[in-house]
Amino acid sequence: MPQVSPAAARPWIPFNKPVWLGTEIQRITEAITVNAHLAGAGPFGSRCEEMLSELLGAPTLLVSSCTHGLEMCALLLGIAPGDEVIVPAFAFVSTANAFVLRGARPVFADVDANGQLDPREVERLRSTRTRAVAVIHYAGNSGDMHELAAAAAGVPIVEDAAQALGAAFDGRPLGTLGACGAISFHETKNLGCGEGGALVLPDASLLERAEYIREKGTNRRRFASGMVDKYTWVDVGSSYVLSDLNAAYLYAQLEAREEIQARRREQHERYASALVAAIDHKGGAIVRPHPLNRPNHHLFAIVFGRAEERARYIAFMRERRIVAPFH
Repeated sequence: MPQVSPAAARPWIPFNKPVWLGTEIQRITEAITVNAHLAGAGPFGSRCEEMLSELLGAPTLLVSSCTHGLEMCALLLGIAPGDEVIVPAFAFVSTANAFVLRGARPVFADVDANGQLDPREVERLRSTRTRAVAVIHYAGNSGDMHELAAAAAGVPIVEDAAQALGAAFDGRPLGTLGACGAISFHETKNLGCGEGGALVLPDASLLERAEYIREKGTNRRRFASGMVDKYTWVDVGSSYVLSDLNAAYLYAQLEAREEIQARRREQHERYASALVAAIDHKGGAIVRPHPLNRPNHHLFAIVFGRAEERARYIAFMRERRIVAPFH
């Protein structure tokens, strides 16, 4: 009989395990049997929006994904063909796609050693055609948002805060430092509901139109709240509303967000204690938060000096059945 190595006998340690508290199923059952509302804009959606708006200090709407939140940002800012939008070169495709879908040209800017958009690059690349600056808060951290605002020189900043719920810069929650921002509740995030997101509107003047766009371009939300006697088509839009089943799952996690965040912080500190010296010895570096950040410990990210060093590290981990993907 062939021998199985001890390593091969161990289960794989995946990149991510979705947070599961056990209370989510209770909330979903409540949505089905008590509320009898499964589609979007339901009771759990409203409760999540209230909680998020209070947590962030800005009007917040649930949407079907962070990607859709970014697409709504582009619509709200009137991005059009011929416009340019500065986007980090180190980015997920959704950040650029949101503006490309409106006909804009992405202008890719370099990032600093911690993966954050470099304000000096923004200043260098900004032109009379620049209509927005998109920033990604990588790993739940941010760069210096004061410097970025100065470099943008009045051009609206869109925050891709997909990874950043619970994090802050200089006392202000990430996602609330620009004209608008988007947060992800994908299963890989600190808090999740499978697929979902939130649109954050620090510029509250955008809220009414955002409600139209999210409801397929109709004023349905105003009708539901009794502000008009019928609803009709008033703007461009699409179906960006999060189902109340997803919102019920999310609500259970929002209730426990402090417990979840504390657990992530503990895990991050354990990794750092065990790995920092070895990573430094090999010439690598751990992605660090800005001194003014309150991080949410979304990722424990390592930067290597050369691609082959990264490949060796990933292979080493894989031999031990540990998944360590690269961004």
